[in-house]
Order: sequence, then C-alpha cells, then structure tokens
Amino acid sequence: MSEVLHLPLGFQPAAAAAQPVAAAQPVARVRGEFLTELPADLYIPPDALEVFLDTFEGPLDLLLYLIRKANVDILDIAMAPLTLQYLEYVEAMRTKNLELAAEYLVMAAMLMEIKSRMLLPRARATADEEVDPRAELVRRLLEYEQMKAAARKLDELPQRDRDFLAVTVWVEQAAVQRLPQVEPRALVEAWRELLRQARMREHHHITREELSVREYMAIILRELRSGEFREFCELFSPLHGVPILVVNFLALLELAREGLVEITQAQPYSPIYVKSRHAEHS
Repeated sequence: MSEVLHLPLGFQPAAAAAQPVAAAQPVARVRGEFLTELPADLYIPPDALEVFLDTFEGPLDLLLYLIRKANVDILDIAMAPLTLQYLEYVEAMRTKNLELAAEYLVMAAMLMEIKSRMLLPRARATADEEVDPRAELVRRLLEYEQMKAAARKLDELPQRDRDFLAVTVWVEQAAVQRLPQVEPRALVEAWRELLRQARMREHHHITREELSVREYMAIILRELRSGEFREFCELFSPLHGVPILVVNFLALLELAREGLVEITQAQPYSPIYVKSRHAEHS
C-alpha cells in the first residue's frame, strides 16, 4: 500500500534536539559560496518530501498484494474485508491523484457488485447450478499472477547494457596469397597438347607393359619433394609414349584427389603449376 510521509520544515528528533549544537555546517553551495543556514524567504511546498513505501502497477496488482498479505486462498476470497481494504487504498489515492485513482474506481465498483451478488438470497434449486460471482475475478487474478511471474523470469535473464556489454574485436589476419583455381577446361587443353606431342614421336612398336598408378604417384611426389612449384608439362615426358603419359596423368589426378598436391594457375591460358602439399607440413 502506498503511504506518503511529510516532514515539516525545521523538524528535529527529540534525541537530536537534546544534543549540544555543533559548529555550523554548510547546507548548500550557491555560485561557489557555501551557505550555513537556509534563507528566511525560502519557500518549501508542503509535499516537497514524499516517501513512497509501496507502489502498484494497477488494480489487479493491488488486489493480489492484499490477498497475499492476508494469507488467504485466492480461490476462496473473503470479499467483505478485501473490499474494505481496497476502498481504503482508493480513498487515500483520491486525495493525492484523481487521475491515478480513476482506473481503481472501476475495480472498486466490480468488487462491490460481487459482494452484493453474494449477499443476495439464492433459490435452493439453483444454488448449485449458479456460477460463483467471484469466478471471473479469480480468473483474472490467476492470469495476472502468471504474467507477473513470467515477466519476472524475463527480467532475470541477462540483458545487454545492463548485465553485459557488447565488445567488438578486430582481428587482423596476415595476407595469404591465394591463386585462382584451375578450371577443368585448362587441364583438358594441357592434356591434349601432351597427346599431340606424344603422337608426333610415336613409334610403331607393339609392346605390352604393366604400369602401376601408385608407382607413378611416388615418382611425381619425388619430383615435387623440394616444395617448389613445378610446371605441369615438366612432370611428363612425351618420349615415353602415350601409355606412360596416361598413367602419369592418372597418378597426378589421384594425388590431387587425395590432397597430396596443389594445382594452380595464375590466369586462364597461362602455365599450370603443381606443388606438393606434403612438403609444406614436413
């Protein structure tokens, strides 16, 4: 319940009045000068000092406070004492703020209507079938209590600029040179050029030779063990014929698929370079 405490000007407690007067202390500072006593013509309104002990957010909040203060079951409200306490609060508020008390008068009328309906005699036949006049008020109070508990839980959650501050961190990363990815068309053109050169040096000797892709993968890795970029065509020798070129090319593709080599090209139609990834981590 909201209470207002007024202290008259010059009021001193009895214990303070009995003590000897100490040296004058400044009570204010005006334009750089200290004042040891208040001016005689200073006007202080009667309601200059107001102490609000309790505040409520609306009629339902006040009703819920009165019910919890009386420690009664919200499902079985005693309307007579609740209405009297509520009207006492509304009367105190009307003396201070008519606009604030206006919304409370609607609830006061509702409480008196419920109290009147409970005092009216009811027929025995319909006593059990009639709805309790307090049912609507109880429903609104329970919903308000649930919403108030939910709002309290939301307020307990961490909030920005209240419980924590947002900090922006700039992380400067070292510039890493990234070469463009090789397009499949560039690989096809380089492969066709190798085939063309191989056919120009082809001999008509029919032989059968077993070739191993894994073996040529190891040969390519040995060629790239220095960790430096090698031109694509330097890894192939057209003099060895088309079968070896095919196996060698398959070995290079298998190494790229397994992530053991890096194939780059600065721009379209420029030379293609190959580099061992294993040399970087070793």
